[in-house]
Amino acid sequence: MPGLRPRVKQFQAYSYSGVLFMSEAFDLIVVGAGPGGYVAAIRASQLGMKVAVVEREKQLGGTCLRVGCIPSKALLETSELYEHSQKHFAERGLVVKGVSVDVAQMMKHKDGVVSTLDSGIQGLLKKNKIERFFGNGKLKGNGVVEVSGGTPTTITGKKILIATGSVSSSFPGMQPDGDRIGTSTEAIAWPEVPKHLVVIGAGVIGLELGTVWRRFGSQVTVLEYLPRILPGVDEQVANEAKKIFEKQGLVFKLGTKVTSVTASGATCTIQMEGAEPITCDRVLISVGRKPCTDNLGLEAAGVQTDKRGFIQVNAGYQTTASGVYAVGDVIGGAMLAHKAEEEGIACAEKMATGHGHINYGTIPAVIYTQPEIASVGANEDALKQAGIKYKSGRFSFAANGRARAAGHTDGFVKVLADEVTDRVLGVHIIGAHAGELIHEAAVAMQFGASSEDIARCCHAHPTLSEAVKEAAMAVDKRAIHS
Repeated sequence: MPGLRPRVKQFQAYSYSGVLFMSEAFDLIVVGAGPGGYVAAIRASQLGMKVAVVEREKQLGGTCLRVGCIPSKALLETSELYEHSQKHFAERGLVVKGVSVDVAQMMKHKDGVVSTLDSGIQGLLKKNKIERFFGNGKLKGNGVVEVSGGTPTTITGKKILIATGSVSSSFPGMQPDGDRIGTSTEAIAWPEVPKHLVVIGAGVIGLELGTVWRRFGSQVTVLEYLPRILPGVDEQVANEAKKIFEKQGLVFKLGTKVTSVTASGATCTIQMEGAEPITCDRVLISVGRKPCTDNLGLEAAGVQTDKRGFIQVNAGYQTTASGVYAVGDVIGGAMLAHKAEEEGIACAEKMATGHGHINYGTIPAVIYTQPEIASVGANEDALKQAGIKYKSGRFSFAANGRARAAGHTDGFVKVLADEVTDRVLGVHIIGAHAGELIHEAAVAMQFGASSEDIARCCHAHPTLSEAVKEAAMAVDKRAIHS
């Protein structure tokens, strides 16, 4: 790129605790190789910067790849196949006998997927001439990052990007023990199917992993402090989801305050305020996530955080420390891998060119239960709170030919549009393959489309995406098949 000169390898002497190290100089040091970090590193390298990545885990890809998005989706896919073989094959004339669950092989497959993708990221870093440093990165000020773990090393950078992600939260009285009482990290690696699993928290992670183990035969009880499931999701969608999940076998206890969780041998006991204790053999604590900022040297480097620990940044992802930036879960907002990726790209582009942009209003979100739940833009509660007048169109998958043929008739599509301009303000889907269908809406919103724009686009028949077209038509009360 014009204005960027080829970099010559440079080294500086650095003394710490009486030990002299040789510090290599980079244009950018990225601390954390999750979705935000490694993507930012690649984009920065593409733009001519000399880049280093510091990561303390042997595998790259962060929580998402190692113990989050990817392994959980591998288990969800496997569990869905198993449930179909047990409950739905016969009605379609498919006779299958003797299908059983081999948990060890299932975990081997899951781990193989993770390993393959990790190798892919390793290859991408090598392809883009990005140097990887193994260990914990700690800011020492003045562009210096100390890498501990293995051989102590220090490196210097003109700019530093913090992309260390988040970790599971817990509350007093419910601390994971790494075995019977676990977070999502343990729940994707249990060696056997729990007889009775109690999930604390009716959010995305709790419902996804609760679904996995329910499909394999677990009795699953979900405890939630709030009076509803899926806080932040469109209320109409969340209510529909609860009805469907209850039909599938999940048991919900809402408005429940857990006071303690203990394990003795193979038995766990959950104490609740104003209710009888529950005993089970596994507990999944899924009460949110918090920024991963421990042992980063933030305070010494002049990087300010808010009261919840999230790093404070400006519109250009710059922290309060000169030359230090941050993206992803560690700065708050929606804790989504793809949001972190977009921030990483935007940040790298701002560093190199002065320009970079994200439309946060068109970032989709997906919950990979069955049916899937997906959304983009504002929900009705948000529009009402903002005083925005809107109109709504809804179409049920029960009236969609492809959904009928596939046996996936649960759920609906809802389109929200401005009452005056007809511009699409939000789209919410609960139904099969919602995670794929939502991107039509995301693209439409990115380009400022109206509900009529979507309605006038011809959609192939028979497809699930016709439900999106019909919901857009329903905004003006002209849906054909409802």
